[in-house]
Amino acid sequence: MQDVRKPLMNHHFLDYYRCPDSLAQIGVKGSLSEDSGYFRWGEDTVCYGRTGLGSRVQDSRGIVYDAECDAEIRDAVACLPFDPEEVIENLQRERYSAHFREPGSLSRTILRKTYYLLRPYLSVPVRKHLQRIHLRNWDQIPFPEWPVDFTVDRIHAKRLALAMRAQGVERTPFIWFWPDGLRHCVIITHDVEDEWGRDFCGRLMDMNDSFGFRSSFQIVPEVRYEVTDEFLKSISGRGFEVNVHDLNHDGRLYAQRDEFLRRAQRINEYGRRFGASGFRSGILYRNADWYEAFDFSYDMSIPNVAHLDPQHGGCCTVMPFFVGKIVELPLTCTQDYTLFQVLGHYSTDLWKQQINRIRTHSGLVSILVHPDYIMEPRPQDIYKQLLEYLAGLRDDDHTWTPLPRDVAQWWRQRSQMRLIGEGEEWQIEGPGKERACVAWAHLEGDHVSFRLEGEPTTHESLTGSLQHH
Repeated sequence: MQDVRKPLMNHHFLDYYRCPDSLAQIGVKGSLSEDSGYFRWGEDTVCYGRTGLGSRVQDSRGIVYDAECDAEIRDAVACLPFDPEEVIENLQRERYSAHFREPGSLSRTILRKTYYLLRPYLSVPVRKHLQRIHLRNWDQIPFPEWPVDFTVDRIHAKRLALAMRAQGVERTPFIWFWPDGLRHCVIITHDVEDEWGRDFCGRLMDMNDSFGFRSSFQIVPEVRYEVTDEFLKSISGRGFEVNVHDLNHDGRLYAQRDEFLRRAQRINEYGRRFGASGFRSGILYRNADWYEAFDFSYDMSIPNVAHLDPQHGGCCTVMPFFVGKIVELPLTCTQDYTLFQVLGHYSTDLWKQQINRIRTHSGLVSILVHPDYIMEPRPQDIYKQLLEYLAGLRDDDHTWTPLPRDVAQWWRQRSQMRLIGEGEEWQIEGPGKERACVAWAHLEGDHVSFRLEGEPTTHESLTGSLQHH
């Protein structure tokens, strides 16, 4: 019989569900391996980390070990041959991926530096051609799953179901993901890359206003264009949000630790000047392990799945999560430049596919549209179709459409809430509790489904089974 120990931390699981602490207890079987690699937890869930049993591989195509065969319940405690908290952190921080931050060949480094040196002078068609060459065979990447990956959400749901089986309960309360009983969340964001994009921001706000939306604008503080106080006030004065977008958008923010720290200090200063709560890096380059240098409330730089970005990877979740003290709002939908220029899709079909899958899992729909790339009538028309579709969800489908800073504030408040009670009577305590709702997770075989308190039947959008698609 394998030795069992309990993992030291369960904060990822508790931050996700805000359920009774007893359900966070889990045992880890065996001594965890020194090396990390890919394995499975059931046929539908890819994991990356260390295991106490079985084998691990370095390519997700060659997985042979399924940890489900070694999962068990012992003395009313769910036991796994890996630490799910470690696996969650590895996925959310993209430790499974070959990062831009890792040293590459000299020729590749020179090519990258040359590209970003010339980028301001390259036309969109030239950049599009070069990017398509770089991204060739993107559709053959097996993990994360395109176009939306729910691996982290699926691990949390599997873990909850296993804990409920271990404790012999058929349902358990948790604090619902969104305020006021709303089913899903949508945020709209705009990265302003160049001077002509800056000058188009007023028109873009008019478009958003016409459909009743407020959005955030991420502003590059240095080099790209002049940023006046009047420009910042023209955004915030209309009820929109201003954030910081990189330092100078040269693709080098995370290239070297000492230089990053110097730049991060400057970025924080601009954050204070802008009155910004949030940050997004240029070109979505990122290193979550360095986020402690930032003074922001939240970040929006990590994609859910990043097959079509210069830095591959993805956080594999459609929910906000914490990276240290910072709330991460993952980018869960394909950005406009990629959709129009790289894929050549002038339609809302992919966006709707992603949005509907995210809604099925009650997640965060995060949209990124650049003012720089929708100045022409054709992309403008597609964006307006998207706004019309999102307005319908807001009005008819219980969808929350706040500013990004409101989502970060809510997720931070929710992380401090706790359930008080027992049996069928539960109350929520903590800041913001007046907007919070009790929900119930129901055990259905090996899966869980979610239901808001007082609902007679399970709403189709509140699924916790998270089946593989």
